[in-house]
Amino acid sequence: QVQLVESGGGLVQAGASLRLSCAGSGRTFSNYAIGWFRQAPGKEREFVAAHSWTAGTTFYADSVKGRFTISRDNAENTVYLQMNNLTPEDTAVYSCAAAPVWLVITSDGYNYWGQGTQVTVSS
Repeated sequence: QVQLVESGGGLVQAGASLRLSCAGSGRTFSNYAIGWFRQAPGKEREFVAAHSWTAGTTFYADSVKGRFTISRDNAENTVYLQMNNLTPEDTAVYSCAAAPVWLVITSDGYNYWGQGTQVTVSS
């Protein structure tokens, strides 16, 4: 069992940066790949980025590549999503999730989800 709690969302202007955190609990946290997804109003949930501690690798959606960075601190059981040069199109609820295998970019491959954190980017 893995529990996930996101934090770090907020309201920022275009061009600003935010860092989201996904705090995990559970003895097997390090065994899971952690992904970030986002869902804007009226749109489907979208894969953003994922990190695997065991595989030692990351993967990004094309829409965020070069602007977002996913990192992980297993000692703190936390995964971060550093978001730079934000645009209004990045406005969404961001959620982290845990998957037992790598690489999964569809939400149905993730077993555990956090409650989400709102990111709003004004123009």
